Amino acid sequence: MDPDVDLHVPAERVELSPSPYPVLGAISAGGAIGALARYGLSIAWPHQPTGFPWATWTINVSGSFLVGVLMVMIAHRFPDSRLVRPFFGVGILGGFTTFSTAIVDVQQAAAHGRPGLGMLYLGGTLVGALLAVAAGSTAAGAVLR
Repeated sequence: MDPDVDLHVPAERVELSPSPYPVLGAISAGGAIGALARYGLSIAWPHQPTGFPWATWTINVSGSFLVGVLMVMIAHRFPDSRLVRPFFGVGILGGFTTFSTAIVDVQQAAAHGRPGLGMLYLGGTLVGALLAVAAGSTAAGAVLR
């Protein structure tokens, strides 16, 4: 269930009617695209367990930036679209970003004797992602004004 939707407000229940299948299809198609993009980037930019996982960090920070852009775009340009947020937000960007892999990278760094690098990476991922969302939403808002 989408936490942004208040089911007590009829106008916000549009994603649930008339059928959930188009929404599920949009999420599935977007997720496949996002996951393939993430996989391609991780293959093109591999890292050793003792090195900084730049590909995963870049994926998560750029994906967070795009989430910020997307949320502003949806609010200002596509507020009534039923499939934009599920396709792009949940699907593509949900499939593209990989915070679970970031945690595995932290674990791998610690297991290979580099716990400091793992903690630096964890902090850098969290701070970078939060700043990227803020930057994305600010940039999109400025462009739309």
